[in-house]
Amino acid sequence: MANTTTNISIRMDADLKAKADVLFAELGMNISTAFNIFVRQSLREGRIPFDISLKQPTKETVAAMLEAERIAKDPSAKGYTDLEELFADLKA
Repeated sequence: MANTTTNISIRMDADLKAKADVLFAELGMNISTAFNIFVRQSLREGRIPFDISLKQPTKETVAAMLEAERIAKDPSAKGYTDLEELFADLKA
């Protein structure tokens, strides 16, 4: 492989770049080196070297989250400060 380099331009949110700069500096590199590592690993694996997914909650999870919010806001909902009391109520 030839040792020539080329410049590329990437648009990125300024706050995101600043956070990335801090992280990569802590790892002893700059964003250019980090990007090169990403590209090299992508080529080695023949794919993006990490999973990309939309981790959307299921309908059941959304319903549970909404129920938890409702209970947290309900002043008449019983709360517990003692685990033994909680377990006693669960057994009843």
